[in-house]
Amino acid sequence: MPQNRKKLIELLIGTMSNAIIHEVLRMASKNKEIASYYKKEIENAINISKKYREKINPTEKSFPDKDIFYIRKKIILRVMTELKIRISKGYKNIDLTLVEELVNKFLKDLNLG
Repeated sequence: MPQNRKKLIELLIGTMSNAIIHEVLRMASKNKEIASYYKKEIENAINISKKYREKINPTEKSFPDKDIFYIRKKIILRVMTELKIRISKGYKNIDLTLVEELVNKFLKDLNLG
């Protein structure tokens, strides 16, 4: 499966970024309906991320450090970019300082680092 590895890593980065973006938006939302929508999106993205994680590398094996560093860096960049776009569109209460903490939490949950 080495020919698909890079593609699977990019898909993993995309779904994890989506989950983290929705988590930050959920935390910023004061509307319970919207927050519950974000929660469903987070759960869905996490489940998809777990499937990609299993396809890339067996869950009992750890990722190489260079892959973890690359994944972490790309997720932070994508999340920050998207959240800044959302802020420019008028979204309120978005805390960009949460991003790195959430990235680390999600990576740990997927046994990536």
